Amino acid sequence: MADRDPGKVSSKVNWRDVARWVLTSRELDRIEEQELVPAKKVLYQFSARGHDLAQVLLGLQLRRGDAVGGYYRSRPLLLTLGVPLTDALGSPMGLAGGYSDGRDIGAVFNHPGPDGPIALPMAGGVGTQYTPSVGWAQAIEYKRKVLGEGPEDAIAVVLGGDASCATGGFWSALTIATTQQLPLLIYIEDNGYGISVPSEYQTPGGNIAANLGSFKGLTILGGDGTDPGQAAQLTEEAVDFVRRKRAPALLRLTVPRLEGHSFQDTQAYKSKEFIEAEWVRDPLPKLKSHCAKFQIGDDDWERLEREVAWEVGAALAEAQQRPTSEPEQVTRHVFFEDEVQEVGGLINAGWAPPASTDVAATDGQRINMVTAIRRTLEQEIESNERVLMFGEDIGPKGGVHAVTLGLQEKFGRDRVFDTSLNEEGIIGRAVGMALAGLMPVAEIQFRKYAEPASEQLHDCGTMRWRTRNRFAAPIVVRMPGGFLKTGDPWHSQTNEVEFVHNPGWLVAVPSNAADAVGLLRASLRGNDPVIFFEHRAMLDDSWARRPWPGDDYVLPFGRAKKTREGDKITIVTWGAMVPRCEAAAEGVSADVIDLRTLMPWDREMVLESVRRTRRCLIVHEDLRSGGFGAEIAAVVADEAFLDLDAPVARVTMPDIPSPHHPRLLEWAVPSVERIRAEIDRLVGF
Repeated sequence: MADRDPGKVSSKVNWRDVARWVLTSRELDRIEEQELVPAKKVLYQFSARGHDLAQVLLGLQLRRGDAVGGYYRSRPLLLTLGVPLTDALGSPMGLAGGYSDGRDIGAVFNHPGPDGPIALPMAGGVGTQYTPSVGWAQAIEYKRKVLGEGPEDAIAVVLGGDASCATGGFWSALTIATTQQLPLLIYIEDNGYGISVPSEYQTPGGNIAANLGSFKGLTILGGDGTDPGQAAQLTEEAVDFVRRKRAPALLRLTVPRLEGHSFQDTQAYKSKEFIEAEWVRDPLPKLKSHCAKFQIGDDDWERLEREVAWEVGAALAEAQQRPTSEPEQVTRHVFFEDEVQEVGGLINAGWAPPASTDVAATDGQRINMVTAIRRTLEQEIESNERVLMFGEDIGPKGGVHAVTLGLQEKFGRDRVFDTSLNEEGIIGRAVGMALAGLMPVAEIQFRKYAEPASEQLHDCGTMRWRTRNRFAAPIVVRMPGGFLKTGDPWHSQTNEVEFVHNPGWLVAVPSNAADAVGLLRASLRGNDPVIFFEHRAMLDDSWARRPWPGDDYVLPFGRAKKTREGDKITIVTWGAMVPRCEAAAEGVSADVIDLRTLMPWDREMVLESVRRTRRCLIVHEDLRSGGFGAEIAAVVADEAFLDLDAPVARVTMPDIPSPHHPRLLEWAVPSVERIRAEIDRLVGF
């Protein structure tokens, strides 16, 4: 990490523009802190004072095709990308329009950038911006090399504070960018604190750039983010390097945080002398002095201040005329409706789904679920060059369940590839790729392993809603789980209800090969993120084998199927419990309903059946407390209570992890005998 000559200044910098945007950022902060926060019109406020100069210098170098993953203190850069001042003021007040229509805090930005760089949707979690940004960087290279699309020199940029360098997202993105040599600029604003915690608690020695000095495949630059000349030189050098070399770089600039972490933060943990020293480093006076060298003297500077104050004042007046959005609209855009998002997904990439049918072929050789899933993936990858797959061990090994066997050999490492062992990186990378117009199919080896990715999964699901349909990241997450011949707490979890409870996710739980084909193909051609649950016990189960349903078979979500019909009892189930329920209902006049999807689920079929049979039994492998069966029972009680001749009942796992020994497992998992006993009890009630 070489020292830079602060006197060497690029002729590319328009210092008048730099001054205008820095002054604009300061005026926005001033109005919020002195007027809007005291009036309780803004509830979350994060000052960018001290961070503003370097961000503006960075933002002015970005162009169409680039994307930026920012965080809550990134407004100065966002202004340079073209975010309207009315949005920059109206969104923190939660008013209609803007970034989120009042659904999210105003410090969390997004910007579709129709004529310039895109600001990827920010999230409130620290470090969550890194892996979607590296996903965008990989999509840039994929589209450039495989699809022949996009600017040849487009890059991705991600901003973070020094405290975020301790997060898993930072290290995951760093690993992906360096091992794959992706055009990603990691820009670290080091102000020495994570709220009240000094940087030495986040990074040994408090300097992430020094610690990464020997990190292979990474170019590192660093310096003073308050020195106009040095900051301009460093940002230009970093951006130029990533553009030309198509390789990652990390730029660390030291900056002061001139206000608290947020407006409510009094900074009592800092000494008076330390705060005074920070204000000495304020980049604004340095910028004014520097601009004087470029014929922007006191008169010009004061004129700029007046113009900026007038523009911000006018924008504030306009923003305050905005109403709050109508409350009844707040339930819109959880899922794709009829209005396509501005950024993300196959539709925005110009792809149109081919013709399909929801009628499955029923003749031909029966195949197992592994073969059905693999064949569907193969066909969709072959027919749509925007589909690509990745996860741990899915390449030469073909996945730990052999579902992807042979796909890398057929389609190459650009389309089917292994990843590092980091689930946050797998899902976050998929999000960035989907935003760039690809259809990523990410595999999580076992359901339990999704837990490190829970933040990325949640943020992906809420993206359409919290950006008021500006952005969406339709991805497919394949996730095996459930018991096999044995169980254990690490590989046999189901817990599908967690994803149902995360807004924005479709959840598929096929019980057989034909349904797996139809639901997977619907997922790969859809416009919403999907959890595709592959039950381990059904992958090669003889009951689950079905004839190939057809190359065009697509099964809509929310459509259940009656696998057995009768009039004495309704049995609602899914996944590996379907064949057990069928066996248990032998000799009983019963409706056995395989839900096939849990979000959405077929309420109409269940309610119609219950009103006719007047009894309802719900069977699932998940735990009893808080399982999805409780939701079904509540709906039946709410909407069909007067039709019931017996209580709504459930047969489930007890509230324990999945036991390992087969005898213990069979005792815990709902058995045919337990299910039959409950059927007999309800029918005889």
